[in-house]
Amino acid sequence: MTRRPTSRDVATRAGVSQSTVSFVFTGKGGISSATRARVLEAAAELHYRPNLAARSMRTRQTGRIAVVLTTQSLLYSAALLEGATVVARDGGFVVELVTVSAEQAERHLRLREVILSGEFEGLLSFVPVAPELTEETRSSTTVVLSLSEFDDRLHATGQLTDAQPLVDMMERLYELGHRHFLHIGGSYDFPSAVARREAYTSTVARLGVQSLGVHEGEWRAEAGYEIVRTLPADVAPFALIAANDHIATGAIRAAAERGWSVPGTMSVTGWDDLPQSAWLVPPLTTVIQDREAFGAYTMRLLIATMRTQTPPARPDDLQRIVWRGSVGAPSVR
Repeated sequence: MTRRPTSRDVATRAGVSQSTVSFVFTGKGGISSATRARVLEAAAELHYRPNLAARSMRTRQTGRIAVVLTTQSLLYSAALLEGATVVARDGGFVVELVTVSAEQAERHLRLREVILSGEFEGLLSFVPVAPELTEETRSSTTVVLSLSEFDDRLHATGQLTDAQPLVDMMERLYELGHRHFLHIGGSYDFPSAVARREAYTSTVARLGVQSLGVHEGEWRAEAGYEIVRTLPADVAPFALIAANDHIATGAIRAAAERGWSVPGTMSVTGWDDLPQSAWLVPPLTTVIQDREAFGAYTMRLLIATMRTQTPPARPDDLQRIVWRGSVGAPSVR
């Protein structure tokens, strides 16, 4: 049987003391970034993982972090989990996914049970944690980081609803000569849809352009298809600002059926950069949301809180525009 690598092996490979390896994996200060990187690289090469049971007996630290999601949000959270898990693993922690009910009372009971179990050093919650629960469990050894990025219905809020990219796209379209715009939004139950609608209407007013309408949709291709299909035949060339790539895809399909050029008769932008969006004809200009980077940042924040270290800087590039062929100057009639 292959012998499991030890911290002594890592120390030898990295050219440091065994105590330095211990300090790196327990988060103690006084270790330079270069030394820390060398230790982590040696650990990765040796496939070393700290002995969590031994650590727990020595330090009363379990080496385990719980990441909390609802079962309904799992499909959309893979990138968040990937980013968070990589950071935790590099820090010497094991991540355990805890799923909870979307129903508030059941979620409250499950969160209380997890926090008070003593099994986790930290808990990173992507679902709301009631303030009274945080207060009730303050004496627990578990450090709880509850993010404000999702509301009680698990709709994105906070930084993930920043609509500035939509403003940037409209300003670029204005520079290309567009003076007529149309917005097809998502359901206004979602804070992100409301933020994009408000960004659209304020930008229309600021630029002094004409709006052909603001429509609430259901985030589906059918919304874009039906609205574009029913526009007047003599509509002026315009720019369609769609709340997501599904809506934009339906709109492009309707334009093609009507014999409208994209761009030309209609420029169109989306949001989310779905895998197929780069393969549309024409390829879709859209917005990338880097949820993996956000997951990594939140885990760094939790670990810094657990270790009473300076919190990491909040990333400011979680959303960026990908310019593709679906936008251009309006055609002249």
